[in-house]
Amino acid sequence: MYTSRISGLGCYVPENVVTNDDLSKIMDTNDAWIQERTGIKERRHIKKGDGNSTSVMGVKAAKIALERSGLSKDDIDFIIFATLSPDMYFPGGGVIVQDMMDMNTIPALDVRNQCSGFVYAISVADQFIKTGMYKNVLVIGSENHSGGLDMTTRGRGISVIFGDGAGAAILTRSEEEGKGILSTHLHSEGGHAKELSLEGPNTGHWVPEIIAENVQENIPYYPYMNGQFVFKNAVVRFSEVINEGLVANKLTTEDIDMLIPHQANLRISQFVQKKFKLSDDQVYNNIQKYGNTTAASIPIALTEAWENGKIKDGDLVVLAAFGSGFTWGSAIIRW
Repeated sequence: MYTSRISGLGCYVPENVVTNDDLSKIMDTNDAWIQERTGIKERRHIKKGDGNSTSVMGVKAAKIALERSGLSKDDIDFIIFATLSPDMYFPGGGVIVQDMMDMNTIPALDVRNQCSGFVYAISVADQFIKTGMYKNVLVIGSENHSGGLDMTTRGRGISVIFGDGAGAAILTRSEEEGKGILSTHLHSEGGHAKELSLEGPNTGHWVPEIIAENVQENIPYYPYMNGQFVFKNAVVRFSEVINEGLVANKLTTEDIDMLIPHQANLRISQFVQKKFKLSDDQVYNNIQKYGNTTAASIPIALTEAWENGKIKDGDLVVLAAFGSGFTWGSAIIRW
């Protein structure tokens, strides 16, 4: 029986730092208001001319992960790319990465599960490895939010939250029992799809129609979020799916060495931490520096936690995410 382990991690964020004070100059907000509600102090945004895009950032993170894994690009059998902000409406970012990294004609799959995208992608990669189909899978989470945000007072409830960046992991086949990814657990509830969404443009109302009818103001170009409703659902689903993973592996909260939650809102992470009675050393948060980077948030945080020596061999690492869809999931990993 094969298992999959994470053999390499990497992350990349743009150099351009956007502080809360910077945002206060272009919209009616301030540092105290943002920190109180989200815990965010600053985020990174792609800057015009810096050469970055969703796929470019994904490649930068992937190259770091690849080097750390000790593998070459020719060792990769499969690419899974998680994002809600691809370079183009289609094709997705996976094939762009395959071309940019000059890889063989390996398959590339795009995952569109927003904030849960990386956990979903890890789950897919894990299953392909466990069945013996692939040996080394490149999993990327990358987002370019800044180009599609309403950077005015009207959009401040969402625009202050999101940042740009990418993270990547190499999953490699292993035969070491009891190590690597022990299990993954995925869920969805489409009844709440519109509570966190971006509806237009879409196939029901293409851009040419919008231009022809001159109804731009009526089309929801910018993301919408019912913040309180999302928060209430998030804290419940986070707890449920973490518990589900622990129970499946006959573990308890006392066994958790490191929880890496999706960086949606520091208040959500703190709520979950308190519920599970975890110390600050058992939960890794970096939303303060990067904001919510959606599919990139877990791999960026996981990479940083590992780089900072907070994850050691034999540790039980739990990944958990909740977001648009609604979708949510967890991964239980023995490092």
